[in-house]
Amino acid sequence: MVCEGNVCRSPVARALLERALPRVSVSSAGTRALVGRHADPLAVQVAREHGMDISGHVAAALSNEHVRAADVVLTMTGIQRALILDRFPSARGKVFRLGEHEQLDIVDPYQRHRVIFELAFAQIEHSVLKWCEDLARLMH
Repeated sequence: MVCEGNVCRSPVARALLERALPRVSVSSAGTRALVGRHADPLAVQVAREHGMDISGHVAAALSNEHVRAADVVLTMTGIQRALILDRFPSARGKVFRLGEHEQLDIVDPYQRHRVIFELAFAQIEHSVLKWCEDLARLMH
């Protein structure tokens, strides 16, 4: 799971996917990560209200090792997808936008009101559920 700062969307997406597909190994990183920072307090709060604890998350920068090790890389926006494909050409064919099923970029809630965090959570949750079927097929 990839977003920009790796403190809001991708940690939530990781937790949701891990909950939905517990046998899948999931990591998250950012294209411009706030390396070393914990998840945003509002992201932690919204995740907790949905039964997930992301309080231990620490932001990491997307690396070649992340991309190489991943079977699938899911980004929050089309711009992030394009950036990864430009930066890591070997990732072609395995980088997709999380909201691809609906042609949707996940809203960035960073430094915004709680309602935007809730909207982002809803978009991520819906998109993760859409991907679960596809990812479950890859596991078999």
